[in-house]
Amino acid sequence: MNTKHTIPSDEDLTAFIDGELTAEEAARIQTMVEEDESTAERLEFLARASLPFKQAFAPLLSEAPREKLETMLAAIPAQPSARPASTPAFASRRRFLGALAASLVVGIAIDRAVIGIGKGFSAKDENGEWRTVVADYISLYTAETLAGPVPGREDQAAQLASLDEKLGLSLSPEAVSLPGIDFKRALLLQYDGKALAQVAYLDPETGPMALCIVRSDAGPKAPDLESRKGMNVVYWSNATHAFMLIGHGAADRMTAIAEGVRGKVAV
Repeated sequence: MNTKHTIPSDEDLTAFIDGELTAEEAARIQTMVEEDESTAERLEFLARASLPFKQAFAPLLSEAPREKLETMLAAIPAQPSARPASTPAFASRRRFLGALAASLVVGIAIDRAVIGIGKGFSAKDENGEWRTVVADYISLYTAETLAGPVPGREDQAAQLASLDEKLGLSLSPEAVSLPGIDFKRALLLQYDGKALAQVAYLDPETGPMALCIVRSDAGPKAPDLESRKGMNVVYWSNATHAFMLIGHGAADRMTAIAEGVRGKVAV
C-alpha cells in the first residue's frame, strides 16, 4: 500500500536547508526531494533566493529600543509545535525578526520562509527570478526604513565606490541621482552567487524606491514595465548588466525616471 507524503511547507524546506530538522524529518524531506520534482525545484529556489536581510537592516537593528522590543516580543503568543527538537526551528531568526519589527515600528517578518513568491514565476526565467526576489525584498521597506538625513556627496560617492569592483561599474552620485527623490544609501547584496547593487531612495510622494543592478550576459533589452508586489518595475539590460527601477510611483512616472537614469548608468 502506497503512503501519500504530505508536501513540505516552505518553513520545513528552509529548516532543512539550515540544518534545523531532526534526522527523521530531514530524511522525510530528502525522500520528497528525490521523488517529487516540484519539491526539488522549490527547495533549490529557497536555497538560491537568500538575500542578506540582517546585514541590510543592521543599522536599524542597532537603533532598536530595547524596552519596546522586549514588550513586543513578550506580546507574541507562543505557537504550538509538533517538532520533537528542544529548540523550535527558526528560533534565532524569530528573535531577529522581532528586533526588526521594533526598530521599524511595523509588523514586518523578513525570512525566506514567508516571502510571497508569485505563482506565475518561472524558475527558468533568470531575469524574472532576480526581479521577483528584489521585489519581495523592497516590498518590506517603509518610509521609516529609509528615514534620516540624505548623505552628502562624498558619502554617496564612497558608498557607490564599494559597488564598482564587484559589479564592474563606475557609478557616481550624479549618475544615479533621481529628480526630486532623495538618495538614501547604496548596498552591495548577493543573489544566486552574484553581486547585486541596490541604490535606495525615498520619494516624498510615493515612498521607497530602488535602482538595482546585477551582471548579466542575456544581452541588450529595451526597457519594459511590469507590476510586482503592488509596485511598478521598469527593467532593461545592456551587454553586461541588467537593471531595474522599482517603486510605488505611477507607471508613466516610473518609466520617465528610468529613462532619465538609463543613459547615465551605461557602462
